[in-house]
Formats: sequence, C-alpha cells, structure tokens
Amino acid sequence: MPRRTPRTSRNTLDRLRTPRRFPEFLKAASICALVAGLLSPLSPTSPAAAADTAAAEETAVEAAAVTDHCGGQCSDILPPGQNGNATLAQVLLNQAFGSMPENASNQLGPYNNLATGYSGLTNATINTFFNDASFGVASDQVASTLKPAGRTDVTIVRDKKTGVPHITGTTRYGTEFGAGYAAAQDRLWLMDVFRHVGRGKLTPFAGGAASNQGLEQEFWRHAPYTEADLQAQIDNAVAANGDRGRLALADVKAYIDGINAYIDASDSGRYFPGEYVLTGHKDSITNAGTIEKFKPTDLVALASVIGALFGSGGGGEVNNALSLLAAQEKYGVTEGAKVWESFRQRNDIEAALTVHDGSFPYATKPANPQGMALPDNGAVTEEPLVYDRTGSAATTASKGVSSEATESALSSARRGMSNALVVGGKHTASGHPIAVFGPQTGYFAPQLLMLQEIQGPGISARGASFAGLSMYVELGRGQDYAWSATTSGQDIIDSYAVELCQDDVHYLYHGTCTAMEKVEQTNAWKPTTADNTPAGSYRMQIWRTKYGPVTHRATVGGKKVAYTTLRSSYLNEAESIIGFQMLNDPDYVKGPEDFQKAVQNINYTFNWFYADSEHTAYYNSGDNPVRAANVDAEFPAWAQSAYEWRNWNPATNVADYTPPAQHPNSIDQDYYISWNNKQAKDYTTAPWGNGSVHRGNLLDDRVKRLVAAGGVTRASLTKAMAEAGLADLRAEDVVPDLLKVINSSTVTDSTAAAAVSKLQTWVSSGSKRTETSAGSKTYAHAEAIRILDAWWPLLVKAQFEPGLGTDLYTAMTANLPIDESPSAAHGPTGSHAGSSFQYGWWSYVDKDIRSVLGETVQGPLANRYCGGGSLSACRTLLINTLKEAAGKTAAQVYPGDANCSAGDQWCADSIIQRTLGGIKHNKISWQNRPTYQQVVEFTSHR
Repeated sequence: MPRRTPRTSRNTLDRLRTPRRFPEFLKAASICALVAGLLSPLSPTSPAAAADTAAAEETAVEAAAVTDHCGGQCSDILPPGQNGNATLAQVLLNQAFGSMPENASNQLGPYNNLATGYSGLTNATINTFFNDASFGVASDQVASTLKPAGRTDVTIVRDKKTGVPHITGTTRYGTEFGAGYAAAQDRLWLMDVFRHVGRGKLTPFAGGAASNQGLEQEFWRHAPYTEADLQAQIDNAVAANGDRGRLALADVKAYIDGINAYIDASDSGRYFPGEYVLTGHKDSITNAGTIEKFKPTDLVALASVIGALFGSGGGGEVNNALSLLAAQEKYGVTEGAKVWESFRQRNDIEAALTVHDGSFPYATKPANPQGMALPDNGAVTEEPLVYDRTGSAATTASKGVSSEATESALSSARRGMSNALVVGGKHTASGHPIAVFGPQTGYFAPQLLMLQEIQGPGISARGASFAGLSMYVELGRGQDYAWSATTSGQDIIDSYAVELCQDDVHYLYHGTCTAMEKVEQTNAWKPTTADNTPAGSYRMQIWRTKYGPVTHRATVGGKKVAYTTLRSSYLNEAESIIGFQMLNDPDYVKGPEDFQKAVQNINYTFNWFYADSEHTAYYNSGDNPVRAANVDAEFPAWAQSAYEWRNWNPATNVADYTPPAQHPNSIDQDYYISWNNKQAKDYTTAPWGNGSVHRGNLLDDRVKRLVAAGGVTRASLTKAMAEAGLADLRAEDVVPDLLKVINSSTVTDSTAAAAVSKLQTWVSSGSKRTETSAGSKTYAHAEAIRILDAWWPLLVKAQFEPGLGTDLYTAMTANLPIDESPSAAHGPTGSHAGSSFQYGWWSYVDKDIRSVLGETVQGPLANRYCGGGSLSACRTLLINTLKEAAGKTAAQVYPGDANCSAGDQWCADSIIQRTLGGIKHNKISWQNRPTYQQVVEFTSHR
C-alpha cells in the first residue's frame, strides 16, 4: 500500500495592491459617509481593550509559571506593527492625514534604523533595533488585560511597547480560544482576505480590481480545491496522526471559537475592521450586513496559500524542456544537452552549502534517463484558466495572472527568501550558541505574520505565526530553545504527460481511457464606494487528472498530450500542523534530536534551524517523493506506472518519501548559514542559479571570518547579517573579475576610465548600498551604483546572446532572470520588495569571465562566451557596454513609478509595505534581510 515515511507522529507577493482601492474611495466618499464613519463607535486606542466588559478591566495576571532560559538575550522584530486592524474612522484618518492606529507602525522605525545604525551595534543596544522577546510582561509594562468573551480560563495581556498579545491559559481550550481571539483582534481583515484567496473567491469578496483577479487566479491554479477536498484534508490529518491529530483538531476548533467570539464582539461594538464597510459588507450607519464566521476548512484554505507561497519547491519541467530543445536546436542533441546542463548547475561544486560535510543525493541526474516526455518543437500551449469574461473582466488579459504586479509578487515569494546565521558555542564569547535568523515573507500592511506569546497546558512559546494559522507559534522560541526557517525549494513537484484519448478531456490511466474532472467556479463583482471597478464576472476552469491539474497541452512524438503538475503536498497541506504542535510543546522538544523529529512532520519545503544553550541543529523538511529509477526530475515524464512515484496512491496523493536520514541534516556544525542557497553536496533539487556566486556567499564569507577569529557575540553576528543585507552581490563578488579584464590593458577612453574608477572605489569601500547618513535618502557611491545598475543587463546580453543565439538566450532567461537588483522592477521580485540578488546570472558571468582570464574554474560553462573566449574581445565588449551604461541618466536607469519620481535612486530601491487593507505606511530604505527576525542566545537549559 502507498505509505508515508514513518515519523514520530504522522501528521506576491511583491507589488500586490490593496484588495480594494481605498484612496479612490476617499476621493468619492461623501461628507455624510465620512461623518457617519467618524461618529461610529471607535475601538479603544489599543485593540486588545476593545471589549467593553468588566473582565477587560481586571488587573494583569502573572504569566504561566515557566522559567525563561534566555536570560534577557532573546530579541525579535516584525514590521510594520502588531496591530493590523483599523476601524473605518482610523482608516479614513490615515488616508486623509497619515495618522496611525496605536501599534500599527511602531516596529517599522527600529527595523529601518538598523541599516544605518548597525556599525555601532553592541549587545547592550540590540533592543534599540529589536524588541525584547522575553516571556511575560513586567507589571509596569502592561498596556491592557483582557479575558476574552468573559472567560476565566485565559487572559490576554498586551505590552506597552509593541502591543504584542501574551496569551496565558489554564486550560488547553481556553489557551487556544485566546489565541484565536487575539489573532482576530490583530488580523481579522487579512485572515478574511486570504481564506477567500485560498478558495479562488477574492473578487466576489473584495472587488474586481486587476490585482484581485490575478491573485485568486494564481492560487486557485495551484490548489483548485473543492469544499470536499478541504474537509478531506482535515479528516485525513486527524485519522493519520492518532492522539496528536485529535488534539490538533480540538485546538483548531477552540481557536476558531475565539475568532468568532471576536467577530461577534466587534460587530455588536462596531469596532470591526473598516475595510468591511469600504467593501460593502457592513453599513457604516445602520451596521447592517454580516461578517462571515470562520470554520475549520477556512484554515486549510489559508494553509494552501502559505504552502504555495513558501513551501512548494520544484516544478518548471515544461519550461526546462523548452530551453533544452532550444539548446539542442542550436548545438545538436548531444552538445545541446551539455550546454543546457552547464547552465542548469544541478550540483555545482563551487556553490555555497548549508551543510558542510557529507553527501545527500536526491534527484540526481540519471545516467540513462527513462520515460522523458519532451514536447515536439512549437507544440506547447498553456492551458487557459479564465473563460466567459463580462463587464470589467473583459478588459483583463486572458492569461491566468491578470496583472504583472501580482505575477512578480507571487513569483518572488515562491522563489524563496529568508536567511539564517547560527554559530556553535565553541566559537562564541559566552560559550553558548548564537542565532540570528528569520523568514522573509515580504513587506505588507498588515504583515502576513503576527507576533504572540502562548502559555498554556502543553504549549509554551513566543514568536511569529501566519495570520489565521496562529493556534501555534510557527517561528520563534520556547523556554530554552529557538527555531526558524528559510525557504528551501527542493523539488517536490513533477510534471507528467498524460496521453489523450477519445477527445481533449479524456486520458489514458494505466491503459484505460479515463475522463478528466472539471473543476470550475464563476466569480462576479459589482462596484462599491470603495472600488470603482465596474461590474464584471468570469469563470475559472481547471481540468484535474489523477496526476494533478492540467497546465499545458502539447504533442510528444506526434501524440496529443496534456501536461499536469503533481505536488507531494497537494491535498495534504493540513498535515503540517502536527510538526508545529510539537515545536510548541515543551515536553516534546528537549534537544536538537527532538527538534529534528518535530520538523520531519512538516511537509513544506523549508530549511529549519535550531539553537539552545548547548547545541545547534539543522534539518531540511518536505515530503520528497521517491521517484522511479532513471526518471529525470528536471523534465516531464510519461504518465505511466513505470514512471510514477513509488507506492503512489492517486486518491490521497500519498506515496513513499525519502527517509529523514536522507534529508540534509546536521547537529552541532561549527556554523550554519542559509539564504536559500544549496543545502548540501549532491542535493541536486535546488532552483536555477545555485552556482559559484550566490547571495548565500555574502553570509558565508562573513560568518566564516567571525568563526575563525572566535569570540562571536550577538552584536557581531547581527552586524554580519546587516552588512550582508546591504551589500550588492554583483559588486562584491563579480565586479572585481570584470575589472580584472578591463584593467588587463590601460583604459584610454575617458568615459570608461571614470566609470572604472568609481566602481573600484565603491568595491574597495565594501560594495554596499547605504545612505550617506541616516535619513539622507541619498546613497554614498551613488554614481557607481547607478552605473552598475545600468551596466549589468547590458553586459549580460552582450556577453551571452551572440554565442547562445537569441532563441536559446531568451529560453534561458525564462528559466533564470538575468537580474534582481533592489530597483529591478523587471526582475522576479519586482520593485520595492526588499529581497534582492536571489536570482540572476551572477554565476554565469563569474565562471565565464574567470575562464576568459585563464583562471581555474570548477564546473565551468560548456563554452566561453565573452568575446568568443578572447580576452581582448571580451575586454572590448565590457568597455563598450560600460561606456553605454555610464552614459545613461539616473532617470533612464530609475524611470519612476506610481511611488517614485524618475531618477530618484533611493526611492527606486526603497521598501514599501504593500497595502492589504486600508492603512498605508512610509517608505523605508532598502535592506536585504528577513521580515521577521530573531536574535537569540540562551544562557541555560532545562
């Protein structure tokens, strides 16, 4: 029978706009509506104090009797602020005058200030830039105390500095009820948005803006679940996990009861989020309308969104096939495959690794691939998702993603962000391990994550959780240990070619002509005062097979096929709840081995890191399917039993998975770094771009130096992170070799010579994109930065397109974009997103230039490209493109957008909190670091 790997217990979002265009609403709002909104009952200044009951005025209770082994040395930060809810009045005041609800933006300033303040950082000043993440709240720091819904078994205390909820329960039910209530206090609107996104029903809920259409289309394409599918996930998770599964279900139900209790209280008190009025769900004067209560399947819908965003590595086999065919068209079958492999860099020997020792072979290239189903040239078409557009929907592109902003946002989130720096105790000043780590979940208002502390029976943790999934802390600290994650991206997605029979909606399954299942829904919207998008509708349709949803149509050897995509976590996202439950359980996690066993129950593709006062650890999670022998995971395979995952059950999408020992893992390595780089030797499932130059090198180089010197402190490790987060990867690791080529002879052209001088000075100073002083909004070395931003795309195209040819060059850029600088709106992250330098042609340029220089290159490209391999021709090419770049004005390099004027370099790089609700925030300076981040050093252990 199909089976799971045995376990301890089974278990874009870049430029995304506000779901409704609130500024447009303000322009159209009548004075009567404005006055009515302002006169509606306001929430108290602290959302925690919203319920006007006697219970809300009780004195603070002491935190649960737990020992905090961090000794005041745990800190964290999560911009822009804890409070993600705002009444109608608060939204209107923010839009009109820029005023902020309490605790809505108070973490943004300290987060921003690290970019200019890190150089003078000491252990004593860390909490100038971070929050104290100790357990409990000192009596003189209590801002409010609430017993939600008048319950006597749970108390929510909020602190003065951040407004973070500290939830203490005397019963398990009460504890989880309080977690749900606090989540709704801080993120009700956002939770509502994403439960609709997860069902592909955002536009009926929030309106027909193009970004809303694109968002629901993209997620529904990857998880086209019916209500029966969502309920089945719950049933299966409970059935597969025994007592822990039943406990998880009980926790979910208590959590939802807390959410719904807040909905009732805020509705009757009229302090619910103002977005419900702006989108027509509630009336600001009569209070007519409803806020739909939450149910368990909503949480599964939310989990499917988070899984698709951050925990579903792999895929892209059809695009891989297209670029391979282009290479073979250019070079012939054998040489073309060699060229393709050199660019794919499946197992590049020069790549930075998280695990330094050992080999963890997975998805390696088979010597004799079998079952490949490569399409015929020119035969591939993308399966349409949207049909029957009417009204305003008819003007939206028919592609599945209806806006470039949404597409790049989702792409960047899935591609991976986040970083981790962990140093073992033998290299620290105190003798205790130190960790600086966190996920990069993008910059949103309100933020996708929220902070909380939960103390109750079987739960003891503080940290961050995704809104609507905060029944447990998902990233944070326990009593004497801390953990965090980065997106790992290993391949748990495969494409299959199902041979069609009878017509276009039947396929062969094990020799039998089988009907595809059609899943569809119609979304319609009408204009409201909040969004003047005219009425419209469309129908979304997906054909599902036993091998997953259909994504493309093609012919293979003349046979008509449909390409499908099968993800190991598809239909199984809910089961990861067991791993998070274990991480929060102080009776379960008592050391690094327990930590590793806990995260083995998480089927999302994450790198997990751990630190306590004595040990560090790492584990790479995810249900890695055991593929049939000789199947190449990089390309589509025939949908035949010989090429299926081993012991795969299509009804439940359960199969054999590689055992924990085969996942990259480690305990007490000298140090760990991760910035979505390659995990370990021979772990060949990494996305494109894991070669000799990767942003992981920015961390590895710095931490390696700290470890060699010894005496690492929290401050020095935080400095290393901050400095790496301000460095331009191209300038630090590639430009020096480019300048070697240019300076191989005297530069006689004055324009080129001046540009070279500026670049050399910048590189010598540290290659950082930093302000001249705090708040100056002007970069030091601004001219050098402008030149490199203009030069990189010019030199990459000039270096590679002549040798590859236009068709192959274009196909390769579809696999890996050439650039992802902070201001590169054309890159995978888009503009104003913070996360940068994850994906680009850094390694290709580096390896090729070193080859032209005659230096030793391990794992070189199949050919030399710059100047056809001639040093003098390559030098001429570089000088010519550098001169062209130097001649571009700031307005040409930074053309401006809705947020920045043309030529404003700092603004082009700046980070903007994308509005997912009605509250807007100020821009902050660019820094390439986690959104939620911890700095931890435990002083003792249980």
